[in-house]
Amino acid sequence: MINSRIRSFAFAGIEARPVWVEVQISSGLPAFLIVGLPDKAVGEARERVRASLTSMGMALPAKRIVINLVPADIPKEGSHFDLPIALALLCAMEVIPYEDVSRFAALGELSLDGRLNPVAGVLSASIEASAMSLGLVCPAMQAEEALCGGDIAILGAPTLLSLINHFNGLQVLTPPVFSDNAPDGPTERLPDLADIKGMETGRRALEIAAAGGHSVLLSGPPGAGKSMLAARLPGLLPNLTHRESLDVSRIYSAAGLLKEGRPLRRPPFRDPHHSATLPALVGGGNRARPGEISLADHGVLFLDELPEFSRAALEALRQPLETGRVSIARAALHVTYPARFQLIAAMNPCRCGYLGDASKECRKAPRCGEDYMGRLSGPLLDRIDIHVAMQPFVPLDYLSGPSGEASAPVAERVQSARKKQYARYEGMKNSQATLEQMQIIPAAQDLAQKVATRFRFSARGYTRMIRVARTIADLAGEEDILSSHVAEAATFRLRSGQD
Repeated sequence: MINSRIRSFAFAGIEARPVWVEVQISSGLPAFLIVGLPDKAVGEARERVRASLTSMGMALPAKRIVINLVPADIPKEGSHFDLPIALALLCAMEVIPYEDVSRFAALGELSLDGRLNPVAGVLSASIEASAMSLGLVCPAMQAEEALCGGDIAILGAPTLLSLINHFNGLQVLTPPVFSDNAPDGPTERLPDLADIKGMETGRRALEIAAAGGHSVLLSGPPGAGKSMLAARLPGLLPNLTHRESLDVSRIYSAAGLLKEGRPLRRPPFRDPHHSATLPALVGGGNRARPGEISLADHGVLFLDELPEFSRAALEALRQPLETGRVSIARAALHVTYPARFQLIAAMNPCRCGYLGDASKECRKAPRCGEDYMGRLSGPLLDRIDIHVAMQPFVPLDYLSGPSGEASAPVAERVQSARKKQYARYEGMKNSQATLEQMQIIPAAQDLAQKVATRFRFSARGYTRMIRVARTIADLAGEEDILSSHVAEAATFRLRSGQD
């Protein structure tokens, strides 16, 4: 006979799968068993639950206690089963009323003294609980995160004892509320474009990329300003929409990276080192955790020294750049993560970095440049919308030149262009649009076809050129794509060596 059943969740990527935590207390030799294919963390739950009850002066009955996690064929990992096991056990022991507790799903990790610690996946659990018309019990510091999942009852408890007192009517847990309103802009000071002198082509490319969500490859000698320019991109991007914020926060929740349980409101900026492994970049490992490309969803992924990344890791970017998602397949698990990121990459023209400068280039030139570029496949380069060749740094020109436009007015133009795109494509950016969705006058289309024929663009390359032209038109306030917009987009489409 089952004495009590409480809902909890097993996680596969960002998806929460319902799991029943069943408790059976029967006569026989005293034992505390957890079955249902648990991993090590789940198996250790019995000791944490036992210690938590002991800290409150309670003891387990001297009977046989069996905890079953149903269904057994779903892999169950993590310490978040501590709380539902404890609640189901307390219901079976008639310490708290089962009728009240059964209206909630639960997850949370128990300390040995009964405190509730944060766990990963609360936002996904809240969304699933909302779909099941259940409330959610979670650690107090993650109650605000749970609020984002839907209009459901949330019990954020600091300790197991506070939950017992709440269900017995001895204490009332205050319903959580959002601690503050969403800010209108970045809360921290971001690098400003006003710090950059010159680099007009790079600044223009950065504005277009920010407005349309386009990928960019910056190439040039060391010290040309590639990394400095890329660092200014976050300051140009508008806040995430409500839908984007929920999507990104759900990924960070699954990875256990939501700070203080608050949803993300700014586009994420991820800049992994070039020594990053394939699983670190695209996701994977024993638990199929999200990688850097998923953590950069609706944000920016900056890859400095692009050719220095492993070939396998770079080639794994091809599918996500095209589809906006990545699928991770393992023998016992198959998950799909969103990966709608904006790629900003930087590289030197060759290993020494000074190809084309007769006074500095190495003796292997130009072969060294060909070998270095050979690390990047044509299909990967074809998926990058904007290619910018940065000029060498000239101290006198830089020091005597006027300061460039600040980030604030550029960000306003970007915001205006984004609003047009969201209205046109129902929430999408130009980087996701199809040819049929973009208005182009016949003369501009003829020019685009001539450019594509002259430089032998692929169908993908042609489409991406038109997308960039659409963004240039939006920044200019034009309803249709004109020939001048196509001409500018074509200059950003040409890679080094194409003439």
